[in-house]
Amino acid sequence: MLHPITTTHYLALSAALLLIGTMGVLARRNIVIILMSIELILNAVNINLIAFSNHLRNVNGQVFAIFVITAAVAEAAVGLGILIALFRNKETLQADEIDLLKW
Repeated sequence: MLHPITTTHYLALSAALLLIGTMGVLARRNIVIILMSIELILNAVNINLIAFSNHLRNVNGQVFAIFVITAAVAEAAVGLGILIALFRNKETLQADEIDLLKW
């Protein structure tokens, strides 16, 4: 017999995504991996918003999650644009090798 999926399950999934995203930001040197890790963190926030919105029977969390998704898309677009410009100038994607003050 299957158990129903509760808010606790969503919170555990969100905590796992937050942990993976945080470790990706702190441990990696590649800028693409760092951007993907930030997206994981934002997805963890969205899962929390929607889980609590469902739990409280209020749609405010779902509406706010749509705004977070919109901000994540804008962050990804701007981040990739900066990434392409940095790669063209420095020819590397390693975060510790990019030093903007020494052009």
